[in-house]
Amino acid sequence: MSSKKYNLLLAVFLVLATGAFAQNPASGYSVYDSTVITSKRQPQQNEFWNNSYNFPAKPRNMWEVGVSAGAFNVVGDVTGKFPTLGFGVHVRKALGYVFSLRLQYVAGTAEGQSYSASENFQKNDPWAKNYSGLIVNGPTVTTTLPGQPAEAIYYNYKTKAQDLSIQGIITLNNIRFHKNKSAWIVYAGAGVGATAYDTKVNALDGAGINYKALFTKVQTQTQTYKNRKDIRKALEAGMDNTYESKAQTNGERRAKLGNQTLRFSTTVLAGIQFKLSKRINIALENRHTFIKDDLLDGQQWQEHPVGSATLTGNWDSYNYASLGLNFNLGGKAVEPLYWLNPLDYAYGELNNPKHPKFPKPVFDDADGDGVVDQLDREPNTPAGCPVDTHGVTQDTDGDGVPDCKDKQLITPTECQPVDADGVGKCPDPECCKYIVAPKDSLIKSCPTDYPSLSFKGNGTTLTNDNKAMLASVASKMKANPTCNITVNGYPETSKASQAVCQKRVDAVKKYLVEKEGISADRITTNCEVGGGDKNTIDIKSN
Repeated sequence: MSSKKYNLLLAVFLVLATGAFAQNPASGYSVYDSTVITSKRQPQQNEFWNNSYNFPAKPRNMWEVGVSAGAFNVVGDVTGKFPTLGFGVHVRKALGYVFSLRLQYVAGTAEGQSYSASENFQKNDPWAKNYSGLIVNGPTVTTTLPGQPAEAIYYNYKTKAQDLSIQGIITLNNIRFHKNKSAWIVYAGAGVGATAYDTKVNALDGAGINYKALFTKVQTQTQTYKNRKDIRKALEAGMDNTYESKAQTNGERRAKLGNQTLRFSTTVLAGIQFKLSKRINIALENRHTFIKDDLLDGQQWQEHPVGSATLTGNWDSYNYASLGLNFNLGGKAVEPLYWLNPLDYAYGELNNPKHPKFPKPVFDDADGDGVVDQLDREPNTPAGCPVDTHGVTQDTDGDGVPDCKDKQLITPTECQPVDADGVGKCPDPECCKYIVAPKDSLIKSCPTDYPSLSFKGNGTTLTNDNKAMLASVASKMKANPTCNITVNGYPETSKASQAVCQKRVDAVKKYLVEKEGISADRITTNCEVGGGDKNTIDIKSN
């Protein structure tokens, strides 16, 4: 019946685990999600949102409940049998990202069969009263009659134990500096609790007859067996599985829980958990429990092999190695905190700030034109000159002279180009075109309508448009061989800007000389700081 119960438990465990593997792992939470913050911690969260406190409130996290099954065995004076099964259930709650508390109930059955014979069983009442040659209540203790060989028995036991304990558990690897989260965590812990157990021994067969003959036979044939395993097989083959005799309990002075002995216990444990989804994980764990008792296996004295009467005492313990399936329960809550990395928020804020507290910005405007220096395309605008949205001095009629210096604010297009004061020269009216000028007025004057060249950024290379304009300049100079020109640039005060200006005017002169055949002595270059737009080159008649 017991084996069927364990098989059913194992089958349910496997079904649940198989279904869990089909889910996608998910983790993490947003520190700005108020639904996972309890009302008690909401004031702290409000301070965090308002930039008056650096730390977000701790979120509400799920409870973990779990079931487990595995190998349960007693570590005592009598060699244990494997495998013997146990099972456990627990509930666990995280108090922080590292520390959590767990309440666990474990129950299991352990069996043992010694492969060494013992002659000192007279100190163990359940064995002594069932085997001849021993007087347990008389003034003396006699194990054999004179001239007879010493008798020996082979200890065995079957222990049913259950334990309830509270444990403190520390998670060892969820705080990670180079990874957001992990699909597995390692933990260790310790706890205190109480263990209740009941131990029985198989001293008689089903007819109430002891195994004296079997024990004697095995003892005399020990040398014929190849190993200890063969000795145990021989013993088990001749014995039933009744475990009818209650093992030694040291009387009624011990605390009881029903018919079971009750003892204080301490536990140490370690394990590893693997995440299957946000709510399901599996765990491999080993737990060892110590009790201040030497009768878990029904034998109080650790004995040396037959032939030695030396007796030593020590405390028994038991071990539970298990595979568990755990579930995280809770609505409007994050995963148990031991699955989360508390550095996640800090690293996210460093990489992509969402919660900064910036000072009020201050922007400089060196020339006072109302456009900040970061956006000002003309950072040295003369005082009192109106500018456009880019900080460039306004030129309403587009004649190249800013409005603040233009003496003819609206110069008609046909009257351009203009002089330095923005005044244009309009053509004669039709009525005056055919008036004959005096003879001495027929002397031609030099052209003044030379174009302006534009450059972008810090460029010094002539564009195709610039070359076309220079071709027209060359044509006018060839038509007026006595006229000379000056190529003017307007750099800023920096040396870099002046160097760029010089390269531009030199490029203009070189093109007119080498490509258009104009004599170099007819061309003068000049860079005048603050005389105009730094990206414009003007050509003027001398």
